[in-house]
Amino acid sequence: MEKGIVGYFGYGSLVNRATHRTAIVDAVPARLKGWVRCWVPRPEPRTHEVPLLSVRRCEGAATEGLLVFDRMENMPAVDERERSYRRVPLTALDIDHDLENLPDCPIHVYEVPGDESQSFGRQRIPLSYLDAVLQGFLAEHGEASVRRFIVETERFEIGILDDRASPIYSRPVALSEAERAFFDEIIAHLPAVKP
Repeated sequence: MEKGIVGYFGYGSLVNRATHRTAIVDAVPARLKGWVRCWVPRPEPRTHEVPLLSVRRCEGAATEGLLVFDRMENMPAVDERERSYRRVPLTALDIDHDLENLPDCPIHVYEVPGDESQSFGRQRIPLSYLDAVLQGFLAEHGEASVRRFIVETERFEIGILDDRASPIYSRPVALSEAERAFFDEIIAHLPAVKP
């Protein structure tokens, strides 16, 4: 076993390396087998009412993302970042990747615990968060992956909050003009932006 190393599968903002706050060891584009990505209501009250991006088990599904290798000593910081989530253990067989061999270390995915069927209420997807996620997918998997992200992620019908001018997301990213135009074209097909 690789001493002091841990792997975690990112499927949202963790796909964007610019949002990482730990000095990761390595990362590789990958797919998580048997899981689907979905928006879920935030279970705890917050100043800004925004949903969480999660995954749920779904036989036959696969979710694109980034398999991150980090130092075990950094996990408290990552756990704090993902404090609304719980760690779910994975095995090497759960991951499709292009590495010759995966490091021999624990691997997990972060999942929101609780009842997915509860109401979203006024919760809307912050565009500042979506920008960070889509930028990560564009960099790691290309344009086709960004389009797949929109199609394959469940519950986009809750709508989007345009907060680009005053980002709610705590790790907002700068977009190039090309990125902004591409993302705007993609999200134009989603439910109307909410005031």
